[in-house]
Amino acid sequence: MSRSPTPCAPRQAVLVEPRRFEMREFKPRHPGPGEILLQVKCALSCGTDLKFYRRGHPLFKFPMPFGHEFSGVVAEIGPGVEGFRPGDELMAAPTAPCGKCFFCGRGQENLCAQVIDNMVMGAYADFLLLPAHVVGRNAFRKPAGLPFEEAALLEPLACVVHAQAMARPQSLETGLILGAGAFGLMHALMLKAAGVRRVVVAGRGDNRLRWAAELGADEVIDVRTADVAQKTAALNGGYGPDLVIEATGQVSGWESALRCVRRGGRVVFFGGCAAETSVQLDTRRMHYDGLTLLAPFHFRPVDVRRACELLAQRELGVERIINSRRTLNDLPEVFDLLERGEVLKCAIIP
Repeated sequence: MSRSPTPCAPRQAVLVEPRRFEMREFKPRHPGPGEILLQVKCALSCGTDLKFYRRGHPLFKFPMPFGHEFSGVVAEIGPGVEGFRPGDELMAAPTAPCGKCFFCGRGQENLCAQVIDNMVMGAYADFLLLPAHVVGRNAFRKPAGLPFEEAALLEPLACVVHAQAMARPQSLETGLILGAGAFGLMHALMLKAAGVRRVVVAGRGDNRLRWAAELGADEVIDVRTADVAQKTAALNGGYGPDLVIEATGQVSGWESALRCVRRGGRVVFFGGCAAETSVQLDTRRMHYDGLTLLAPFHFRPVDVRRACELLAQRELGVERIINSRRTLNDLPEVFDLLERGEVLKCAIIP
């Protein structure tokens, strides 16, 4: 008499120390009040994950479940959950604010302490437990026609939406993006969709520069062979770019952004630098050139909702950022590819 094969135990990728994963079997707990147990259908690699992989993070301790961009199917709901039921296809951000603190009361929910303190980690897994605060504010039913891969872009796109809401790009402007990684190219796509007259991407790496051109950048600058400030000074009839978005997360990128922006222009410091680093600020230029410096962090619920709308419309073309697909067991290879600059974003399918 034949027997049915024993189902595989659920797996979860754990970062036990910098550059070392363990794939562990685990038993997801049943969801409590307001919670949802999600069967992960897709998790996406992220530049923040790559930072964690290389050096850890001061707010998270090893060993740590890993991954925070995801979409999936509701496996089980906890008491009191409304609007979702088992079998629903779901997309969510990994954080949500408390709605009650000083910052939330001033519309700055991205600065709420709960955002990072209670961030959902562990998307590189077969199952993921979503806490009540995320379910209540930043979880959505996935539109039927939206693939799971694209739905998993909700969190990074919300970050870009928040930054550009602060930047307020205009159709007559010229925009410069420093950094041709996934976030830089998502910014380029958003600027193009906003009708910005000319979008220039400066970066390094043959693959990334090629991808920037393929995604529609009007001009691509190789920072390895060109003086970016000198080259971009010719933009805009010789005035330089109106808007500079720094997306490298390097001090050199922040300094380059300040050199490149035109008089009266705006700089968006999107890329977060390592702790205890600083930049030199030319106070005379800052004052007499009337610069506006913006430093967006994370996102607010309104940005998540807008990102959800944009993904549902499927007009941005952000799905082209995902240019590799691997299984959960291939996770070490995924991070090797990211370090070598051979992929922008990888879809990890459990």
